[in-house]
Amino acid sequence: MSTHIAAGPGAVAPLVLMPGDPLRARWIAETFLDDAVCYSEVRGMLGYTGTVDGRPVSVQGSGMGAPSMSIYVHELFTSYDVRAIVRVGSCGAISDRLGLRDVVLASATHTDSALNRLTFEGLDFAPAADFDLLRAAVDAAPSHLAGATALVGTVFSSDSFYPTRPELGTRLAEHGALAVEMETSALYTLAARFGRRALAVCTVSDHLLTGAETTALERQESFAAMVGIGLDALLAVD
Repeated sequence: MSTHIAAGPGAVAPLVLMPGDPLRARWIAETFLDDAVCYSEVRGMLGYTGTVDGRPVSVQGSGMGAPSMSIYVHELFTSYDVRAIVRVGSCGAISDRLGLRDVVLASATHTDSALNRLTFEGLDFAPAADFDLLRAAVDAAPSHLAGATALVGTVFSSDSFYPTRPELGTRLAEHGALAVEMETSALYTLAARFGRRALAVCTVSDHLLTGAETTALERQESFAAMVGIGLDALLAVD
């Protein structure tokens, strides 16, 4: 039993979908899992386990930002022996190749987080997705998109939701970054540390170039394509 999840042995499945929003975790469990049972309500960060085609799958909220993501991912890997995690979250587009509700399959991440600087003492570690999960997600995407686009590329995992230096995001976009979010770098780094699989599948919830955005309820309950892609990828590689 871990400190922040506090689930009993066997309560968490080896395959985990990980949204940031705990209410999205509940929606995913109710919408996509059969016989879902809530295994954690600690600090309101909901976790559920059910089945998909008879195979156990869990959904665990992570909260916002790298520190919160790091806590839950560390405990999932070390206390519950989770083998693979797919983050299913929102992102802000910084590329004109993307529109609202398009999907980003994050091949690798850039970050301004101090977590990796402290760990690697200034070395520029490059957190990257598990290739098999990424390939499975690419294969699965067309059957879920219904008119939207899925792009593979890098994302910027920022420590600041309201950045004081937005020009840095612009500079990363000039070097091919597709979107900005706050958690993927931590997920990929911990997956590398513990020898597990990880992938981020993110839906564009707002566009930093055009100002277009979705509502809070839409972000919570209508980003079904990325969930379907994430589930297919998890089930394909395990």
